[in-house]
Amino acid sequence: MSVVPYKNQNDGKKAQVANMFNNISKRYDLLNHVLSLGIDIIWRKTAIKMLQKDQPKMILDIATGTGDFAIEALALNPDKVIGVDISEGMLAEGKKKIKNKKLDHLIELQMGDSEKLLFEDNKFDAVIVSFGVRNFENLEKGLADMYRVLKPGGKTVIVEFSKPKKFPFKQAYNFYFKYILPQIGKVISKDQSAYTYLPESVQAFPDGEDFLAVLKKVGFTQTKCKPLTFGISSIYIGEK
Repeated sequence: MSVVPYKNQNDGKKAQVANMFNNISKRYDLLNHVLSLGIDIIWRKTAIKMLQKDQPKMILDIATGTGDFAIEALALNPDKVIGVDISEGMLAEGKKKIKNKKLDHLIELQMGDSEKLLFEDNKFDAVIVSFGVRNFENLEKGLADMYRVLKPGGKTVIVEFSKPKKFPFKQAYNFYFKYILPQIGKVISKDQSAYTYLPESVQAFPDGEDFLAVLKKVGFTQTKCKPLTFGISSIYIGEK
């Protein structure tokens, strides 16, 4: 059973996720930093550092949203970062941000479906995703397409929420995620479903070893998982 943002709608997960992000796009960055207490910025920096020795020149950022991870990837000095997302609202915010920072010669944002990427095989040196894979309608299909567009020897780096396992952090985190976070999200975003969906989608997501198993299934090798901040989040790495 797929977890969706709007229980009273018949649309599939993909359409609902696009709709949800359109609804919250103007407040998304603020919400992200408030709800993660700003730690999401550190998580992204840590993930990008894992590609430093690879020196990727062509990078694809999937579920780019407002482009934060794409902007962070510029620390690697690539020739080009292409960001794709299914939400027009998020892309509009991202394009504004990139234009204001005068980065539009390096970063290109475009509409795109992670499960049907409009790129040829073996195009990118690195494919990156932050907090996007749990929103895929079909996780395996999305990861397989990421694998397809990666060059042989290329790497994927994925940041995603995970579930802390240790007492007392597990209990405190679950309380925050279930009761506090949806309330803050509702006040700032005016879309209650979006922040009820967040904890539900994290609960349903196969994190840790389970996610590495899916990466291996679609072909990735040298897979690794690095838990961050007591296991609230994890960085996953795989090679083609």
